[in-house]
Amino acid sequence: MKELETSSKYKPHIIKEVMEDSIASYMGIEENDILLAINDNNIKDVFDYRYLIENEYIEVLIEKHNKEQWILDIEKDEGEDLGLIFETDLMDDLISCHNKCQFCFIDQLPPHMRESVYFKDDDWRLSYLHGNYITLTNMSKEDMDRIIYYNLSPMNVSIHVTDPEARISLLNNRFAGDIINQLKYLTDAGIKINGQIVLCKGINDGELLDRTIGDLSQFIPNILSLTIVPVGLSDYREGLAKLEAIGKEDAYEVIETVHKWQDYYLEKMGTRFVFAADEFYVTADYKLPAYKAYEDFPVLENGVGMLVRFQHELDKALEKAEVNMEERTISIATGVLAEKFIISQVEKLKEKAPNTSFLVYPIKNHFFGEFVSVTGLLTGQDIVSQLKDKDLGDSLLLSDTMLKADEDILLDDMTVTDISDRLKIPVTIAENNGGEFIRLILQTKE
Repeated sequence: MKELETSSKYKPHIIKEVMEDSIASYMGIEENDILLAINDNNIKDVFDYRYLIENEYIEVLIEKHNKEQWILDIEKDEGEDLGLIFETDLMDDLISCHNKCQFCFIDQLPPHMRESVYFKDDDWRLSYLHGNYITLTNMSKEDMDRIIYYNLSPMNVSIHVTDPEARISLLNNRFAGDIINQLKYLTDAGIKINGQIVLCKGINDGELLDRTIGDLSQFIPNILSLTIVPVGLSDYREGLAKLEAIGKEDAYEVIETVHKWQDYYLEKMGTRFVFAADEFYVTADYKLPAYKAYEDFPVLENGVGMLVRFQHELDKALEKAEVNMEERTISIATGVLAEKFIISQVEKLKEKAPNTSFLVYPIKNHFFGEFVSVTGLLTGQDIVSQLKDKDLGDSLLLSDTMLKADEDILLDDMTVTDISDRLKIPVTIAENNGGEFIRLILQTKE
């Protein structure tokens, strides 16, 4: 261990915790010590950190509480972790978004929500780590080169439209028109991409949508998929661009365009490539595609193929399920959009649960506005207010898509326990999985 003079050339990273029995604890690193460098390299974020600790022999520069700096020579197994936990997973500030997109849902949020939901990020690192979609407009060339250097793939990119003028207008950013060259720069280096289009009526639909889908064919196979989702409109759009909701005829037109291109790409390139979100099929009252039409469900988390996969999982689970003769009533709260689908699925349970009654309640979204009809954006206060005088039977079933990741809290900060207490009924959370749905429904009481 060697001492070093204090230097300000390094970016400091405060160590929040040191794992027990780790290399770091053995070397005397403590909570609130500061990591300054590894192998004399400045550490910008978690990608630099993970890359630099891969080797068997590393030199770690730590600043202690008394401002003394230590150089620690560490020998370890290749890829072995040091056991350090930092203040944030990213080890850096988030990159905020400087676009003013006409359709931005954050601009449409009601007041008095928790502060964190109002932050607009457009951070390429979160695209890789958590699947967030980014526009590429809030990036430097250095950022692009770091993606390539660390081979961070796949990246999720909000393309929206390839026509330069239309994209500049839609994103309200004069630098937004270079999307084709940006995609080429990344894909030429082998970076894989999932693309997304938020469809806005009269802005990037019709001929522009057709052109966008065609323009992106040049990047296959490095562009893995293209998802089309409808614009979400809340009641809080005062002072924002006037946008229209996607209606039945609009949704039908999008589906027809998608199917046309799917047939083309499947024949020419062996992949359907472009997919429409489930919401289009429900809005258009259009028959859902076959299970195999979603290939390996590449963008399930974007609302593409969720209904078809749920149905497939439920049907498979029903084949093996045992009959439950218990007499009971189960209520299910769902978004308005999924009401018919949920009813069609519980109808299938009559043979295996002949004495179970199901009450399906579509919840109107008063929190955001009734144009928002998906289950995942329901709030506890809407569920409670609309179900408080209803017959809820023996238990209430809610989808986990309503909850914050890894927590039992909804968008309005109401918890599952709050809902249960106010409605005076047990609440069960179901994973968005047809097999899990069957297991919860058909299990017997202990």
